[in-house]
Amino acid sequence: MDTNHQDRLLHSIDLLLDAVFLVEASGRIAYVNAACERIFQYTADELIGRPMIDFVAPEDRDPTLQEAVRIMTGHPRVGFENRYVRKDGSRVHIMWSACWSDADHMRIGVARDVTEQKRAEAFQAATYAIADAALKTDDLDSLFPQIHRIIAERIPLTGVAVATSDRQSKLLSFPYQQDQFGSAPLLDEPVAHRYCSDVIGSGHPLLISDLNLLPPGAASTASATWLFLPLVTRRDAFGALILRADAGTFDSQKDRELLNFVATQVAIAVERGQLRAELVHAAQYDELTGLPNRRLFHERLDRALGRSQRHQGRMALLYVDIDDFKKVNDTLGHAAGDLLLQEIARRLGGCVRHVDTVARLGGDEFVVIIEDIHGPADAAQVADKIRHNLLQEFVIGGVPLHTRASIGVAIHPEDGRDADALLKHADSAMYQGKALGRPR
Repeated sequence: MDTNHQDRLLHSIDLLLDAVFLVEASGRIAYVNAACERIFQYTADELIGRPMIDFVAPEDRDPTLQEAVRIMTGHPRVGFENRYVRKDGSRVHIMWSACWSDADHMRIGVARDVTEQKRAEAFQAATYAIADAALKTDDLDSLFPQIHRIIAERIPLTGVAVATSDRQSKLLSFPYQQDQFGSAPLLDEPVAHRYCSDVIGSGHPLLISDLNLLPPGAASTASATWLFLPLVTRRDAFGALILRADAGTFDSQKDRELLNFVATQVAIAVERGQLRAELVHAAQYDELTGLPNRRLFHERLDRALGRSQRHQGRMALLYVDIDDFKKVNDTLGHAAGDLLLQEIARRLGGCVRHVDTVARLGGDEFVVIIEDIHGPADAAQVADKIRHNLLQEFVIGGVPLHTRASIGVAIHPEDGRDADALLKHADSAMYQGKALGRPR
């Protein structure tokens, strides 16, 4: 081939968008075209004469060397993929077509940059994984760590937080925040609150570096970068996905666009989780008082009985009926009656331990499950406390009210070994006390 023809050929190769390499049998680079600098950021002078394996990402070097041996033994390859380290330290995904030239005693390789394709595939996989997790996870407490893991598998994050705003009260809370080691808190909530409010209000992402976002007492890290992404559904923005990473992680505009798309999937997942939680809550809790309803009460009573039987312990069931409640509805109206029931529910909750259950069966009838008692005296003490608290004056709509409760008590196992027997005994005791005009 004459020199002019060879020069024209090399000039044509320099017009290719893909990189072209000639690599000696020793593994050293003999020639690269102009596209190499665009893809790898190294000039031809910086590449030629150096072992090509030096530029391969460390985790991909062994399979790359094995692939080179196969090619040099006469097995051309199309579609081999590996990763290289650019001059700035970033990674580039390469898809190779390569063969061995006996005449030149060199490997001829054509390298295509598929980094963007790989990135898009990774984020698409993330959105599918998030959607799948949302469908399979029953509660948000379990969903948030899964979202953290899914995103962190694709981007080197140092922490993730989720902020949500209550749709009615607009109060902002942080139901999830963890760093890469699983520790919390991740951020200073009052400072984060300001940024979240801006992002939720504008509906636009925010990329900042603010050391004040670190939680009090945390070691200062000047390289921390925070990306606030709005959680937006068809209705509005209701929260923010907060990602923390080292400086430079979010520099790519395309990466931020893809992360914004992921945030949309997170928003859908969170909204679906909230809706599921609301439906579960509506099915299990009384709408007026917020107490467990009849269905949840029976579930908790069965579980409490099971624990009491396994441990050969005792538990009590208190049946509480509000005397003359109908008079309040008749004289002041149902709205006042509802307010009174809400206040009664609050006072009942203040009379028991956190592990106990106060439920509303309907109307003015309440039940209380008291677990792990020593004997009837413990139940009587709680009943007396309830009576005393309900005797205190209520002020409803500016009107002072006084009421009292009739309470029936049943003890497991003395008064019954199953739920029906205990309920029947407590209900009967309550009505006997009401008929006699005194507590029972």
